[in-house]
Amino acid sequence: MPYEPGTNWQYDVPTTGSTHLPPDAGYGRALTNQGYGFEVAVADLIDNSIDAEADKIVVHFLRDAGRILTLLVIDNGKGMDETGLEAAMTVGHRRNYGENALGMYGTGLKAASLSHASSLTVASRTRRSRAAGRRLTAEGIADSFRCDTVDPRYAQDLVDRYDGIIEWQGTIVRWDGVRAFETVARGQSDQFLSKAIARLETHLGLYLHRYLQRGLQLDIAVWDVGSGEQGLGEEVDHIAVEALDPFGYKVPGKAGYPKTFTAPVQGLGDLRLTAHIWQAKSKQAGFRQIGSLAERQGFYFYRNDRLVQAGGWNGWRNPEGHHVLARVAVDLPSRENNVLSLDVKKERVTVTPAFTDGLDRATDPRGNQFRTFLADAETAYRDGSRRNEIVRKPVTPPGKGLDPRVKRIIKEELPEKPGEEPITFTWAALPADQFFGLDREDNTVILNKAYRDDFNDGRRGGANDAPVTKTLLYLLLEDCFGLGRWERSRQDRLDYWNAILLSSVEALRMRREQPLR
Repeated sequence: MPYEPGTNWQYDVPTTGSTHLPPDAGYGRALTNQGYGFEVAVADLIDNSIDAEADKIVVHFLRDAGRILTLLVIDNGKGMDETGLEAAMTVGHRRNYGENALGMYGTGLKAASLSHASSLTVASRTRRSRAAGRRLTAEGIADSFRCDTVDPRYAQDLVDRYDGIIEWQGTIVRWDGVRAFETVARGQSDQFLSKAIARLETHLGLYLHRYLQRGLQLDIAVWDVGSGEQGLGEEVDHIAVEALDPFGYKVPGKAGYPKTFTAPVQGLGDLRLTAHIWQAKSKQAGFRQIGSLAERQGFYFYRNDRLVQAGGWNGWRNPEGHHVLARVAVDLPSRENNVLSLDVKKERVTVTPAFTDGLDRATDPRGNQFRTFLADAETAYRDGSRRNEIVRKPVTPPGKGLDPRVKRIIKEELPEKPGEEPITFTWAALPADQFFGLDREDNTVILNKAYRDDFNDGRRGGANDAPVTKTLLYLLLEDCFGLGRWERSRQDRLDYWNAILLSSVEALRMRREQPLR
């Protein structure tokens, strides 16, 4: 309708036509500076794998000659053909997501990857299509969003390299030119990877805990590409990510919990709030090992079973020390709404006053207000603070070579000595009369590799193999590290432990050689 000038207020802005304005190549700088943290970016890639119905995913770090080269995320999901690959690599392309999908905006793969890497390569195959690949680089985006076609022979070779994961279908996402890797000095890759993997394991274990509890197999591995037999490479570390349930207590901090409250939220309807109270001074990983207790109190929002906010009161109140036991699980509605919105990185929920008003009117089935939950959490905190408890002696923390599940329990049960380097385990050649040795300078327990097969049923052992043997040695030897003068009595103890353990290996071998009766 043509515009007719007048004094009346125009409730609709008049227009005379339209034009399409594609993004300028300079948008690439904004795309690569979205503020993604490393763990958040990797989690976004894994969301895509879950949407592709993968049940086996591996985050793979590759290094060579002490340099960290590349990061890959490999899955056994449905995969993509060439049309699907080009759609996935198109900046700004948004597909129709299913109601239960973890993807939302269609930018995660590109924004998360190029926030950390100068080159993003995706290779994939489906049950009906051969392997294909596409590569997107910062230079390509500047060149009118150019996307490179990967040589199909290399795409197939890359898929074949991971045939233990990808059998008939799957996808590999590869990051090259990772800026954080390029800043690691030579000789520091072990230390960098140890810290990076620990943070990544915690983040993925927390934010994907419901999927892990349902059977998702998610591993983190490190591969030295230039080592091993004939230079084919070998795995030097492998961690199975375990669920870190922020509500996984064995006994609640107060009887009657968890409780479900219902909040009437204008524009949204009734919203369920499941309130939990932890036990005071709990040492469980889901309470202690997911970050600052003050920051982890509050709301835990889930979208399609994926945690998208871990703690915080979203403006309803400020965090307080006597509320650290209080956590509330909230499942976001599947339909879009104007009350609760999720940011692009999927790590924070923005709420409107309608949500906080609903909290003030929330009640449980007995009519108790939501605020009574906070009073109960405060009571549990104060009662727990008054209890006497046995103080356990601090230990040197366990490190590389010990199964992550064992390390987690040790950290739950025993306080750590501050400033001590972790005790690591490795297999190496030792004299035949020695089952283990100590490198006290590097805090390492060395096991005689001649006996490795005896503790792995003849199978090739991984970096975290023989968990029972290593755990028992850790408990026996932990107090042998971080000491001053080495006493003769302590060395004598190591000698007779060695002799006894060697006899146990011989007994094990004899039992295996004896025929069954």
